[in-house]
Amino acid sequence: MRLATVALAALAVFASTGAHAQSQEQRQRDRSPNEQQEENGGRQRPARVAPLRSVANSGPCPFVKILYDAARFVELDGGRAASANVGYTGEIEGVTAGCAYHGDEPITVQMNVLFNLGRGPQATGDQRTYRYWIAVTERNAAVLAKEYFDLPVDFEGGATASVTEEQSVVIPRATAETSGGNFEVLIGFDVTPEMAEFNRTGSRFRMTSGQAAATPPAQ
Repeated sequence: MRLATVALAALAVFASTGAHAQSQEQRQRDRSPNEQQEENGGRQRPARVAPLRSVANSGPCPFVKILYDAARFVELDGGRAASANVGYTGEIEGVTAGCAYHGDEPITVQMNVLFNLGRGPQATGDQRTYRYWIAVTERNAAVLAKEYFDLPVDFEGGATASVTEEQSVVIPRATAETSGGNFEVLIGFDVTPEMAEFNRTGSRFRMTSGQAAATPPAQ
């Protein structure tokens, strides 16, 4: 069955739940003891998605994934891939998602997206606003809607920060028979062509103890 692409492109709605970037220190104070126990090597795991209605959906959920070419954000002063040239970095570490739709209702997708951010030798300050996007596509086909979001981060003198963003997407359906399996939800940083090419090589820079540590591409 062919989807109503034009209608979906015009009507798909993106809504932030109002979650704001916080420093690791702030999040440490705000987390419950159970959440603190989930830490692994100092890295914060995504918060669980708020529960949707327990009634069985009319079909499968859309596939939610991070676009590989835009999964990392690496600023390189002069374009040369060396740790001394690294400015700000970012990585979309993971995403958890759930959905709900019944009868002829639109599909509501709720997501928690975990970002790990860093600042290298060429970073010019403690604050940086990253930009990322969420797109709804027809499965393996056309982009139906795409929205950009700002992610302000305050490193507070540190080298790294972890932030979990909560987002919701509402996808109208052409008919009650149109299932979530017809759609994908993609997430990525707003990257330059040079950044995308760097990501395709599998190379990355992780910020550790204030210095950029290079990770070679997988063999």
